[in-house]
Amino acid sequence: MKRSIMVIFVLTYLVINPSLIKANSMPCSIVLEPVDHTLTNAKGAALIYKVQLHPPSFPRTNISILAVHLPAPATYGNYDGYDGFAYIPEEISWRFRLYPTPEEENPTWAGRFDLITAKMENVNVQVRLSNSKTNKLGPRILTNHVQSCK
Repeated sequence: MKRSIMVIFVLTYLVINPSLIKANSMPCSIVLEPVDHTLTNAKGAALIYKVQLHPPSFPRTNISILAVHLPAPATYGNYDGYDGFAYIPEEISWRFRLYPTPEEENPTWAGRFDLITAKMENVNVQVRLSNSKTNKLGPRILTNHVQSCK
C-alpha cells in the first residue's frame, strides 16, 4: 500500500513539474526571447538533437538556430553579423556563425553546430552580435535556457 502511494506521488509530481523530464529529452526546441524588450518582433528558435555524422562515429549533439526580425548589426556599433552562442557556465561554450538569408531588409539569420559531446544540462543558448573581422563577440540579443526545451 505504501509503495502504491509513493508511485502515485512521484508520477503526480512529474506530471505537475514536467520540466524535470523535458530538460534532457531530445529532440527539443527553445524559443529565444529578446533581452531588450523594445525589440518586440525579434524572436528566435533553437533546435537541439542528436546527429550521426559521417564517417560513422558516436552520436553528437546539434544546436541549430534561426532568428528573425533582428536589427541590422551595425546599429549596435562595430558589428557585421550575428553568432549563435551556447554555454554551460564554468565548463564549456560553443560559438558558431549565423548567416543571413538574401532578403534585402530584415534577413533571417540561421546557423548550426554539430560537434557537441557534452550533456545538454544547464545550457544557455543565445544569439549575439559579432564582428567577423576582429572575431569580437558582442552583447546578447536573444536568449533562453535549455530548461525551456519542449
